Amino acid sequence: MSLTRRLFSAAAMTAVLAVSACGSSDAPVDGQSRFERAGDRGVGSPDAPVTMIEYASVACGHCATWHNEVYPMLESDYIETGQVRFVLREMITGSAQFAIAGFSLAHCVPEDRYYDMVDLLFQQQNAIFQAAQTQGSARNQYLAIARSMGMSEADFTQCLSDESITQDILDANDRAGAEGITGTPRFIFNGEMLDSRRAPGESAYTYFLGNEQLIIDGEPVPNFSDADTFRRILDHLIAENTGGAMPAGDDSATSGEE
Repeated sequence: MSLTRRLFSAAAMTAVLAVSACGSSDAPVDGQSRFERAGDRGVGSPDAPVTMIEYASVACGHCATWHNEVYPMLESDYIETGQVRFVLREMITGSAQFAIAGFSLAHCVPEDRYYDMVDLLFQQQNAIFQAAQTQGSARNQYLAIARSMGMSEADFTQCLSDESITQDILDANDRAGAEGITGTPRFIFNGEMLDSRRAPGESAYTYFLGNEQLIIDGEPVPNFSDADTFRRILDHLIAENTGGAMPAGDDSATSGEE
């Protein structure tokens, strides 16, 4: 059975996930922020005051909700204005075969279209899941996505048959696990993980950044994952890292994990 067919067979994923990982250099390269490492795919200015890293899976429902509802604001108001550098690090959560198939397609488009493919995969996630349930296979849905990004069926088949790409995705997932990432989406801001828990003496879950409770305007930040909450967090961090200057534009998350 070809790898292309195996990617759409849940029974084969145990064997695929058993492939061993290999190491990689941690050193950032030209065009990256100091919080990145070699191999990261970032968008936005490397000199942005905030580098935001997300561990995500294109087969994770909570990730799709965040990308469809929050990322457009992040992209237009912060990434494109040079205030945030954004990096997505790949994980295999949700359906393993769908995560690997989706990320494989993202690896097979030109480098500058990687995030376009990721965005499309999140937008079409429900359609992919529905096709798998009603038609018994999501292959045609993935093929339609690939074609919309300029890939032929031959390109599509070759992409999903490329074991080196599959290995890269497995390596990224293994490394995330070794770094203590247990679910998606998870966010890192300037090297510190955004997490939610209850502070001593408090009943509600609020955000912590690193080991410190995140306090903005004198109040803990509730663990919502909507656009307004992330805007509030980003404005706070940008101000902290630019000597108190507020970002341009509108001054008006535990994130669910899988």
